[in-house]
Amino acid sequence: MQIQKLSQFYEVMNNTREVRKQVVALYLENKTVSSSSIQELHDALNSLENIPFKDGKYILPISSDKNIVFELTYEIEELKKDIIFLDKTETDFRTYLKNIHPGLSDQVTNGTKALKDVSFNNFITDRDGTINNYCGRYLSSTQSIYNSVYITRYAQKCVNNSVILTSAPLDNIGLVDLSINPDNIFNYAGSKGREYIDITGLRNHFPIEESKQVILNLLNEKLSELVRKPEFELYSMIGSGLQYKFGQTTIARQDIYMTVPEKESENFLNVIKKTVHEIDPNKEFFRVEDTGLDIEIILTIQSDSYTENLKDFDKGDGVNFLDKELDLRISESNNLICGDTKSDVPMVIASMKKTQNSWSVFVTKDDNLKLEVSQVCPNALFVTEPDALITILDVLSTGN
Repeated sequence: MQIQKLSQFYEVMNNTREVRKQVVALYLENKTVSSSSIQELHDALNSLENIPFKDGKYILPISSDKNIVFELTYEIEELKKDIIFLDKTETDFRTYLKNIHPGLSDQVTNGTKALKDVSFNNFITDRDGTINNYCGRYLSSTQSIYNSVYITRYAQKCVNNSVILTSAPLDNIGLVDLSINPDNIFNYAGSKGREYIDITGLRNHFPIEESKQVILNLLNEKLSELVRKPEFELYSMIGSGLQYKFGQTTIARQDIYMTVPEKESENFLNVIKKTVHEIDPNKEFFRVEDTGLDIEIILTIQSDSYTENLKDFDKGDGVNFLDKELDLRISESNNLICGDTKSDVPMVIASMKKTQNSWSVFVTKDDNLKLEVSQVCPNALFVTEPDALITILDVLSTGN
């Protein structure tokens, strides 16, 4: 396909998901992957690389008078990796990863040595930036074939329960829509663990008061109307876009490539804050958190603390909820918790409160984050790339 507009770009990426999911199923069963499937990946890569390109950026129209300028590092590089993974041997592919990630070899050796003698019952991990490389747009962050093969082999061979816990929505362009793993292997938890689908397909969610759900629905309607306006539509197309999560809504104001001029981004932040204030003037229902890239609008929950009545639902609350719902028995077992940002630290804290038999691997170069995690969890390891973490997991599962 010759990609001439944004909708076609997303169509191509959606098509790669279907192909990739089929390939993973065949690969893990040691069945032959057809040359036509590999050719479809080549064709998708060719389509992406032929998008109009200027000054180091790709350009596509989003309306008759407006273009979106963006990078495609994730989409293009992950397709290239998948093609190499299928065309070469796994040994060759490991060599390729080591060549593009300086230091990966030592990180894999050290990580494998630290974890190989520990029998884990639970593997609980964040997705983006942890076991999946970052993408400039959540809507096109389709999981790669090699990624799925690596983490699936680990989930099948090394642990009893695997949970992918993310801040993103569960579905409707969420976690399960971007994943290509085989069925019945992973429990998927979205919205910081407020909603989940277990390995049998059963879904459930953390209870939300009806009055809070009503006001969240009202907020979502307002935001939906907002991004339909020409001056604001871009914010539904960059970065995280507009995500309706369970108990929370996220809207991008910037992406990692700084697509939006900073003044415009700040103005949009103020528009969102004003919209929230009009709905919740006394701050009874929402907390607004600005990450610099995303605006997180979070329903509060009752706190266990005597010093505060309300708090944001965090991933630690998600771990506690899922522990009961999925019968993980965290307090009775060894647990591996993986993340890459400060928002993942509550997962480690929740696990450590239940048992000291918890290990963590964080993907980060941030010394402050490393210190924070180490202070919480003595058994903490650090790597610099998601590819390093998933390679460690694969070595643990294959012995190679």
